[in-house]
Amino acid sequence: MQTARSITVTAAAGLTAALGLGVLTSCGTAAGQGGDDYSGPPVSGGMLRVAFDADITCADGQQVGNNTALNVSRQITDSLTDQDPETGEIVPWLAESWDVSDDSTTFTFHLRDGVTFTDGTPFTAQSVKDNFEGIVDLGAKSSLGSTYLAGLVGIDTPDPRTVTVRFTDPNAQFLQASSTMTLGFYAPSTLAETPEQRCTGDLVGTGPFTLTDFSPSGGASLVRNDDYRWASSLAEHEGPAYLDGIDFTVVPESGVRNGSLASGQIDVDTAVQPQDEELLDQSGFPIIDRPNPGVNYSLFPNWKKGPFADPRIRKAVNAAINREELTAVLSARQKAATSVLGSTTPGYTDQSDLLRYDPDQADRLLDEAGWTGRDGDGFRTKDGKRLTVPVGYWQTAPFLELVQQQLRAVGVDLKLEKKTMAETSAAQQARTNDVEFYNLTRSDPDVLRTVFDANGRNVNNRPAGHVDDLLHDSLATTDSGARADTVADITAELVDDGNVIPLVELSGISATSAHVHGYRYEASSRIQLVDTWLSEGA
Repeated sequence: MQTARSITVTAAAGLTAALGLGVLTSCGTAAGQGGDDYSGPPVSGGMLRVAFDADITCADGQQVGNNTALNVSRQITDSLTDQDPETGEIVPWLAESWDVSDDSTTFTFHLRDGVTFTDGTPFTAQSVKDNFEGIVDLGAKSSLGSTYLAGLVGIDTPDPRTVTVRFTDPNAQFLQASSTMTLGFYAPSTLAETPEQRCTGDLVGTGPFTLTDFSPSGGASLVRNDDYRWASSLAEHEGPAYLDGIDFTVVPESGVRNGSLASGQIDVDTAVQPQDEELLDQSGFPIIDRPNPGVNYSLFPNWKKGPFADPRIRKAVNAAINREELTAVLSARQKAATSVLGSTTPGYTDQSDLLRYDPDQADRLLDEAGWTGRDGDGFRTKDGKRLTVPVGYWQTAPFLELVQQQLRAVGVDLKLEKKTMAETSAAQQARTNDVEFYNLTRSDPDVLRTVFDANGRNVNNRPAGHVDDLLHDSLATTDSGARADTVADITAELVDDGNVIPLVELSGISATSAHVHGYRYEASSRIQLVDTWLSEGA
């Protein structure tokens, strides 16, 4: 796979003036367009230039779970179902209909006719079987898919358009999982490749676009699949995508993304920062946002390493954080965490009382844990050692500095260590960190099992306990009300035991040029571009 074609981006000098002009340059036109004030039907043509803030790392959405990779994967792969972002309802896509057994152990999908991979290979029930079994074979390499398909006991293909997926135990989350790009589909030629080869972009899907060039740190180039005729039932049109193609480019600096958007060198900034939002808004750049469902940005303590091995330290840190104060550095479209889960997650319950700010309790717990001394900088000490918690992170997260200040007030030294995504991922795999920092987006509460299950990822490196029983109970519960009650018990226990210290609930926030239309987020707040079109090409 060749290196992705990159675009030249400008620094942000003179940004305010550029934004004030509201003038965008263009290097092409969409067929039949009439400029930014065009009000007719969607038109075809043009390359959409999209800027990410972080590396893609791996092109294979079956393997990785970072948003940049999944945003690319969604454009080249389709799923059995889709999920309505407004209602959470599961609706048809490659499957026209489905039947679910009363105990949620057996799922039979009836597939659309005429679907093909971009190399011309037919998509059939065997394709579903081969892909799902391949994800299971990936094991831990499929960080999300391995949990979505846990307990898979067999897949039957009685005819080319019927596939039955069977699990050993009830699996209430699976239907929603079937809507994710993690369970998207690749052609036999791709499945024959090694996981490492697939990460470099050697992928053939059924989607509205084909991946042509890829670089883990540079970006990706996609071209339209002109034979596409099987969009999700949520799509606003039938047939191929409107865009000729998409160029994804990695631009880590927010100022450079702003300057490039203002000068017309990019069409979409997918990672608008809070300090830039108001200026972009006032300057007429449309801002599209959607709150992220799933596990909020949080600290995840390691039970076996560092000071967080003591549950009193974990609980003290939770009590020492004033979450409402964190909103000072958040976007107006974002908010402090009120639970482990984001408020748009099915099954969410407001548990702000578990996250209340209580510095007196924090001080008491730290004293009980024996950290009663103070060094010259005011940090707590025990046996001559400072109470230090190193946190590695790659994200742009200014609220971490506020958390650092708040913990300093009770004598805890939160040492922030900016790293690359690759370095952070490697440390997570090796379990060498005292604490992890990240979020995980999914529009189903089973995302909790993906993160915390002691027999799965086990982010806390802890022994199995009662909360694991609850996590698996939620899989067997199909009644939405009863499942929400179980999920509330899970999140309460996770916080009480110090397994998670929720911080903020973020949103996907993109700014677009005025000539970009039909840009939208899907249910898990990742972008879906089949309906996107340009009234002034790029």
